Amino acid sequence: MSVDSHAVVDTAAAGRVLAVCVLHEEHEVPGRVGRTAIDKRPVPHRVPVRALGLDGDHVCDVDHHGGVHQAVYAYAEEDARGWSTELERDLAAGWFGENLRISGLPVSDAVIGARWAIGDTVLEVSAPRVPCATFQHWSGEQQWVKRFTAQSNTGAYFRVLTEGAIGAGDEVRVLHTPAHGVTVRDLFTGADMTRLESLLESEPTLSDDVRMQIERHRRRHENAERAAQLRAERESGASESAQRESAFAEKGSRE
Repeated sequence: MSVDSHAVVDTAAAGRVLAVCVLHEEHEVPGRVGRTAIDKRPVPHRVPVRALGLDGDHVCDVDHHGGVHQAVYAYAEEDARGWSTELERDLAAGWFGENLRISGLPVSDAVIGARWAIGDTVLEVSAPRVPCATFQHWSGEQQWVKRFTAQSNTGAYFRVLTEGAIGAGDEVRVLHTPAHGVTVRDLFTGADMTRLESLLESEPTLSDDVRMQIERHRRRHENAERAAQLRAERESGASESAQRESAFAEKGSRE
């Protein structure tokens, strides 16, 4: 494993794995695929972690989930507690469909490309979770996708750099953080295109899905700029028209 010269090594940053979760059972859901593997539950033993995910786990919708860039999904205990308070219900480890429930690290604010060591496994932060209709159905909450999006505490997907095994209680060590500083939350919200452009330049291993996500953010910004320009032009035209009418009326009153 190599650490690039532009990375910030952060050996002090550490968290803890509270639970390792794998598929409990599949469920039927509305939609094209018709089944989901979102129902994850903690297991008491160490779990081997492979390039495509944890042993004993899988996805049903392979067109939109899974693969090397979404091999492992982690969610922060601190964010889960926030949701638990808001929803007034217990959200046990695995409820978000996560493989790892982690405490002590801001998972949704992890930097894209950061490398985390857990046990003998090394993971690399690869993408935010994008809430979907299946997540909405699973939650049973009104407007869940909209609310989850507004909070932007998405958790993070990881790709596996070094295969190994992970168990509850393992320390999570941040081996290094890329200097571009673009976080999972930054990528999800797309608020700052300059930062996302720097991400494209700095991280050659970005997945096609992430590149498409950045392109969607770019189009959204461009559309917003065009709409603002059109509004400004209409307002300017209306102001000029009003000034002409006022001048004409004033001239008529003098005559």
